[in-house]
Amino acid sequence: MPKIAIVAGEASGDLLGCHLMRALKAQRNDLTFIGIAGPKMMGEGAQSLFPIEKLSVRGYIEVIKHLYGLLKLRRNLLKQLLAEKPDIFIGIDAPDFNFWLERKLKKRGIPAIHYVSPSIWAWRGGRMGKIKRSVSHMLALFPFEPALYETAKVPVTYVGHPLADELPLKPDQQAAREMLKLEPNALIVAMLPGSRQSEVKQHADLFVKTAQRIGLENENAQFLVPLITRKTREIFEHAIHQHYLQHPEQELNMQLLFGHAHDAMEGADAVIVASGTATLEAALLKKPMVITYRMPRLSWWILKRMNYLPYVGLPNILAGRFVVPELLQDAATPQNLADTTMKLLNDAGQLQEIRQEFTNMHLALKQDAAEKAAEVVLQYL
Repeated sequence: MPKIAIVAGEASGDLLGCHLMRALKAQRNDLTFIGIAGPKMMGEGAQSLFPIEKLSVRGYIEVIKHLYGLLKLRRNLLKQLLAEKPDIFIGIDAPDFNFWLERKLKKRGIPAIHYVSPSIWAWRGGRMGKIKRSVSHMLALFPFEPALYETAKVPVTYVGHPLADELPLKPDQQAAREMLKLEPNALIVAMLPGSRQSEVKQHADLFVKTAQRIGLENENAQFLVPLITRKTREIFEHAIHQHYLQHPEQELNMQLLFGHAHDAMEGADAVIVASGTATLEAALLKKPMVITYRMPRLSWWILKRMNYLPYVGLPNILAGRFVVPELLQDAATPQNLADTTMKLLNDAGQLQEIRQEFTNMHLALKQDAAEKAAEVVLQYL
């Protein structure tokens, strides 16, 4: 019975892995999966040797704090995988963690497929040599990536993005509003502070104060905040509590949701979103957005020294220009976010341009990604 080792590092990787596993199982019903998986992949039958939360660490300083534990986990995982003798290894994103595993397994004759190209197009050189030593085949989500690997003679296949396959070309805002029981004439702003505790800690107070400023100018404004864990919800609730201690007279029309990020964005007039995969989902839902991000100052300093693209949000990277505004680090103030969001919503011409750009993006990324990725994987069995 063929055995596939598969490792995802966070929620977005779990979703990609789930779709890929489903497509593989549709072709072969004799496959088994083992590695590190989230709930969606486990629902498809993956055996997770370690909790996926152990890998969900972002930011240079945060990684350093957890480095010993991550390295120990990786060594233990390699030992277990070698004992299991898988036919193939699939690393989903998490490049710093997975490339090491892929290189070790590839040396033992196990093909190593990496799903999701790291951001080599955003960083100054140096990574392609490491990738070439580690990877048997790269699965690229974005259309501009294959040329970079072909130049370096790394086998690569453009598969598109599963979110583009999953989401309709025309979102149904009215249905989403009815499902969430929102006021039909309200100004709805979805606020996505990130999935990790560290991200929500950085953004909770910023988002609450931004909502306060938008609410002062728009009495019919309502804010939706999707959060995926009890702990992140507690962090955000604390920020709301602090607001009421300081401004007991101002009611915030803010609704915290467990999950439902897709529904919140689909029902919204605008989205304020921490940079990440959620920016792409907002784009595929054709939503005007303001992209923001805060991180510890040392992490930000390191990032600025390494990054050479002028933008960080996936919609802007894919377009190759600023389609939507980005307010990062020191520029991410409540007043800036509030002003930029309302300016965007009041510019009909820009809103139409954003919708058209995001429709073109959706069509380019809609490639039956999971099926294409599965075809590549099965070639190595």
